[in-house]
Amino acid sequence: MTTAPDLPALLGDAIADPATHWSLGTFGAVAEFLRDPDEAAALDRRADGTASVSTARGALRVTPAADVRPVPYETAFTAGWNHAVALCLPAAACAASGRTVVRELGPDADAVDPADRDAVLFDLGLGVAQADVCVRTRDPATLAALRAAAGRPLLDPGNPLWPALPDLGPERVFLCRFGRIEVKQPIPPPGGRSPEGPHTHVLPKLLKSGRTHAATATIPEGWVPCMHLFPPHPLKDALGRPTPFDAARHAAFRALWERYADPGLVATKRRVRAALAAGRPAESVGPLDRAGRMVARVAALQAAAEAGEPLPTDAEGPCA
Repeated sequence: MTTAPDLPALLGDAIADPATHWSLGTFGAVAEFLRDPDEAAALDRRADGTASVSTARGALRVTPAADVRPVPYETAFTAGWNHAVALCLPAAACAASGRTVVRELGPDADAVDPADRDAVLFDLGLGVAQADVCVRTRDPATLAALRAAAGRPLLDPGNPLWPALPDLGPERVFLCRFGRIEVKQPIPPPGGRSPEGPHTHVLPKLLKSGRTHAATATIPEGWVPCMHLFPPHPLKDALGRPTPFDAARHAAFRALWERYADPGLVATKRRVRAALAAGRPAESVGPLDRAGRMVARVAALQAAAEAGEPLPTDAEGPCA
C-alpha cells in the first residue's frame, strides 16, 4: 500500500461532513473533534489541500503531506463493530517536538480562527512520539500558573499545574506534523464526564505504556497513526447511540476499506464473506493470524446486520 494521491479530496470531504468524528494524539493522550449537524461552523478548503473547520467549541485543520498514508480498519466486539481511518506517517518521519517539560511557545500564530492567534501557546511536555500536547490562554492567572511550571515535567508529583488544569481551564491544542485539533470546552474534574462535542483525554497510566496506538488497530509495521477520522457508522450516531442499519454508510466505508486497507486483509475478508454466503462458518477459510481473526469476526457481524438479523447483546466489551 502506498500514499494516496486523492487524500486531499478524501480529507476535505470528511471535514465538510458533520457526521465524521476526528481525533489526534497517541495512546493515553487524545483530542477529539465532532460537531452537530446544525452547529454553526466556518469551513475552509484551499488549493493546496488544506482543509479546516471551526466552531465555537473547537477547531480542526489538516494539511495532507505526501507521506501520509490512510489506513482504514475495523474492530469487533460482541454487539457490533467499530471502524476508523488512521492517518499514518512512517515511524522515522512522525516525530513531534519530543519536549518533556512545560514550555512557553509564544502566540498561537497558526490557530484556525484568526481571533485566537494572540493567545499564548504552551507545550505541556508529555514527550509523546507523534504529537505535541499543548494548551493556550490569554487569562492572566492561567498564564501565571503555566509560566510558574515552565521547565518542569507536567506529571511530576510536586508539580501543582496538573491537578490545577481543570479549574484553570485553558484551551487545548493537539498538534501533529500535518494537522491540529483545538478544544475550547471545559476540562472535566477527576472522575467527571467529558462534554459532548470537542474534548480531550490525558491518561497518565496509559501514557506510561509508550504505545502509539491501541493493540486492536491493524496499523502496518513501520507506520504510526497521528490522526484518525471516523466516518459515519451504519449502526450508530457520532455519540454512539444505536440507529437503524444504514446500507449507504456501510457501503461507503466498505469501499474505503477495500481501496486503502492491507490487500491481504481485504482478500481474507472477501473469502470469509464468500464462505458465510455459502452457509459455511468463517473458520472454514483456514487458519488466520490475529488480524485475520478480527477481520473474520467483523465480516460475520456485518453479514448479520446486512441480513437484518439482531446482533448479540454486548456482554464482553471491545475485543482486545
